[in-house]
Order: sequence, then C-alpha cells, then structure tokens
Amino acid sequence: MPKADLDNENPTILNVSQLPSRRQKTRSARNGPDSKYDHLLFPKQSWPWAPSKTTSSWPSDDDEDEAMEDAYNDEYTEEPIDEQEIYDLISTISDPEHPHTLGQLSVVRLPDIYVTPSPTERLDPQSLRTVLVELTPTINHCSLATVIGLAVRARLEQALPPNYRVDVRMKDGSHAQDDQVNKQLADKERVAAALENDTLRGMLDKMLETCA
Repeated sequence: MPKADLDNENPTILNVSQLPSRRQKTRSARNGPDSKYDHLLFPKQSWPWAPSKTTSSWPSDDDEDEAMEDAYNDEYTEEPIDEQEIYDLISTISDPEHPHTLGQLSVVRLPDIYVTPSPTERLDPQSLRTVLVELTPTINHCSLATVIGLAVRARLEQALPPNYRVDVRMKDGSHAQDDQVNKQLADKERVAAALENDTLRGMLDKMLETCA
C-alpha cells in the first residue's frame, strides 16, 4: 500500500524482544560430552514414596502405584489456555498496512486479553470458557479496524478448542466508531458473510501467513 494512502504513516513499533513472552520453566535435556557428570551436578530428586532415615519399611504397592500415577498426571496433564497463550496466537498476525505484526504495533496487548473463568480455576477441561480481546488501533480513525478484528477472531476460532467462545472488540475510546465496529464484529451473520468474500478472505489469509 502506497505510504500516502496509509491511515498512520509513522506508528510506534516495538522490537520483538520487547514483546511479552513466557520464560521457559523447565531445563532442556542435556546430552553430549558436557553431560558426562550430570548425575553428580544434577542428582535426581528422591521419589515421594522413598523411605526416610527414620522409616523402618517401604510403603505398600498400592501407595507406590498411587504416587507414581499422581506424579505422571502432574507432569502430563494439559494446562488450561491462559492469556499469554492467547497473546502468542494473535500477536504474530501481520498488520494489513505495515510490514509489522499486531504485537509490534501494540494493537494487541497482553493486559487487554481476558480468559473467563480464570485459567487458574481447575475446571473440567470441556467447561465453557470465554476469551475477550480488546484491540487498540494505531490511530483512532483506522479504516481497517474491522479487518484487523476479523483476523484476530478467525485466528482464535481456528486455533482454540470448541469450548472456547471468542469476543473481539475495540478498546473503549480507542476508535472514533468503536460502537459500530464492535457491532460488526459481534454479528455472527456479518462475520460469516465477510469471510465468504474472496477479496477479504485473501487479505485475511495474507495477514495470518506470519502465524506459526
């Protein structure tokens, strides 16, 4: 798009290193010559059913099986999707005007993503959850706000399990016509019709190319 036709010719652009990210919680597996003495440097933790110095006997087989099962479940139980994961899904969407992502342009912001009920609540994995994303256009008269909202909605509906409901809207006061844009994004029939438009569908596909 020619620069003269851009809604915002000079948006603020964040470096990728400035974007929110989840630090890796677990140490990656070590191998190769430098791991030769790992058994000394990183001794394995004792199992929860191992006897202490004051214990005279081992637990029963049933206790041992139960402890093993609990340890396995803790390690492999899938964690509920949280706000950071939602951010990771949509922050890499390309802006329709600029060669940058919605995360780099701060159109998508981590504090403006809400998952309800909270992912910290241990519910049935199939329980209904709602994801609300509030977008902040780079300029309050952005003519492509609805297109950006559609791209975010399409990305989440493709990536999330069916028990997640998606709500995408402009943040209050961020757009001169936020009420109108929000009504369009909330109208399922309008959204479905828009996604069947070949020109618009091509634009959305281009925006989503940068998503992993």
